[in-house]
Amino acid sequence: MNIIVVGLGKVGEKITELLTREENHNITVVDIRQSILQDTVNSYDVMGVSGSGASNEILSEAGVETADILIAVTGSDELNLLTCLIARKLNSNCSTIARVRNPEYNKEIHLIKEELGLAMVINPELTAAGEMARALRFPSAIQIDTFAKGRVEILKFKIQPKSPLNDLRLADIGSRLGANILICGVERGDEAFIPGGDFMLKEGDFISIVATIKDATDFIKKVDIKTNKVKDCIIVGGGTTAVYLAHNLIKSSIDVKIIEQNPVRAEFLSSILPKADIINGDGTENRLLLEEGIENAEAFVALTNIDEENVMLALYAKTKTDGKVITKINRIGYDEVIRNLGLDTIIYPKDITAEYIVRFVRAKNNSIGSNIETMHYIFDGKAEALEFRIAKGSPISNQKIETLSLKKGILIACINRKGTIITPRGKDVILPGDTVIVVTSHKGFKDISDILR
Repeated sequence: MNIIVVGLGKVGEKITELLTREENHNITVVDIRQSILQDTVNSYDVMGVSGSGASNEILSEAGVETADILIAVTGSDELNLLTCLIARKLNSNCSTIARVRNPEYNKEIHLIKEELGLAMVINPELTAAGEMARALRFPSAIQIDTFAKGRVEILKFKIQPKSPLNDLRLADIGSRLGANILICGVERGDEAFIPGGDFMLKEGDFISIVATIKDATDFIKKVDIKTNKVKDCIIVGGGTTAVYLAHNLIKSSIDVKIIEQNPVRAEFLSSILPKADIINGDGTENRLLLEEGIENAEAFVALTNIDEENVMLALYAKTKTDGKVITKINRIGYDEVIRNLGLDTIIYPKDITAEYIVRFVRAKNNSIGSNIETMHYIFDGKAEALEFRIAKGSPISNQKIETLSLKKGILIACINRKGTIITPRGKDVILPGDTVIVVTSHKGFKDISDILR
């Protein structure tokens, strides 16, 4: 496919990186900053055009007339929308994607999308806030990914010292615990496994389970993991993500306190979030955090614009509270170091944005057999979980799972049949119209047929 990426900030670079891992894409990047453009061209072996995406001439030079997809992710919402509008005028067959971050546009986003003919609008802050809110519903979960229109989740937990899961074979979980869940992955040290029934769980393992919300809740209770959503949350940093998160939490009857250093911004937050407690002060001062009750808080979220501050705040919070701690990280240059710090949940907004866009690209590039409905990177990027919609004529439809010749590193984790969730066994048959969740250590699957040898 011919793909144009306009804007090479953090999100644009991440999208370019992920798309270059995919096969059969011709990628052209556009940015007004020559040095950054040249670095990207050299790093990822893509074509580069220097200039503004809002220029007919620049877009033509980038090949918009033959482009299949244009992705506009500059730092300006208006420039992104204008770029997509011009691209559609130059090539009506080009699918356009715009990053739109301003909360003022959020209420009108469906109208904007329809009027400009956009294939997709992505809001990194809103999406990140949604991920955080889900994590606060299951405080013990490190990561939560949703499928089947919210009916199914993949939840990641750490096995604690006295857990009944210690030294338990996967095949015995159903009989021992009576749990209707499927463990789709285990991370042990630097290794990630898609385990079979004989796999033995150990203390310190990170496990990912596939289940409905109800079944996941039942399982978590049986293994003595805290299940109740948090009652209150302290947020340090009053940016856009904090606003979206606060709205989400307040709707769930969670008490919200936001600490914001800028007095003008703090006053603005008070006007738009009347049900939140807004504190004007420096959230990096431990004295202020203690005064505002960090030791008794059930959740703490570090949302400043400086990654280093967020990491230090999260580490400090871990020493003062047993509550859920969430850390926002914008850059991923030191992600391996950060993962080893023992923080609870780390949210990378630009990774989430790139993930959504790559899913769209794969779905548009799919074959007739199925469509990609949902895609998430799991196990710290070592594997993918994909939800495919099965069409008539698909090579896996109307066959028992046990008869399928699957590649190694493949697990069929769930079947969604018109809203009924099935934990798959060997005798189960996949039917046209089903959606199927596949967990795989392979990268770049575009169609359900890719799981077959």
